[in-house]
Amino acid sequence: MINCIILAGNERDQLESKNSKALIELQGKPMVMYVIDALKASNSIHKVVIVGDKNQLASLEAKVDAIIDHTGSMLDNIVAGVKHFQEDSMLLISTCDIPLLTGEAVEDFIKRSLEVKADICYPIINRTTCQLAYPESERTYATLKEGQFTGGNLFMLNPAILNSCIDIAEQMISYRKSPAKMSRVLGLPFLIKLAAGRLAIEEVENRVSRLLNIRGKAIISDYAEIGNDVDKPEHIHMAEKYLQKYKTEI
Repeated sequence: MINCIILAGNERDQLESKNSKALIELQGKPMVMYVIDALKASNSIHKVVIVGDKNQLASLEAKVDAIIDHTGSMLDNIVAGVKHFQEDSMLLISTCDIPLLTGEAVEDFIKRSLEVKADICYPIINRTTCQLAYPESERTYATLKEGQFTGGNLFMLNPAILNSCIDIAEQMISYRKSPAKMSRVLGLPFLIKLAAGRLAIEEVENRVSRLLNIRGKAIISDYAEIGNDVDKPEHIHMAEKYLQKYKTEI
């Protein structure tokens, strides 16, 4: 059984909300509750904790095992959550903004991540998979040798490696929108090859693994809902459309 940390800080992207993004209502229900329900629908999940504003999220206390007060950046919140489960060998990390998530998708990602025995596993979803599931969804895709992929909003983490790679991880997060700065971390030849779409998935895995001194693996997921986060007003409309569709089908 795997324990899970849901990141529910105050990052709201382009959404206008006075409260936590996690509490934005979709079909009369806080967005994060769809994530909690999906996690609990998986046979692999044991405990679930949320890292966010404890005061704003107090109404969810009965729905999870604990609410941990947020401490700052996303990485800071990951660290806070990891401390709660410091004895675990592997943890699942989820964002709070993937309301279309299903227990089946969670189960599949956990199973495949445990099979590869890596320190960090990150889901990537093929563009075709995304467009077949959600034709109107516009996502950012990276072109690799194997095709075009978008990143997911779950990842598996070995807590033991966090302290050793946290400084470089902070740099990568901080520099993610600046190619010039990112080249200092990843190397200019690597970025040029990535921009040209000539990198293979294994090359990316190897580069990140060497950089962080860990074993990292990309998991190609067939579940587009893992990559459909809500960070723009139009994403809310799309999520509600599919939530209503799923409710009708049930």
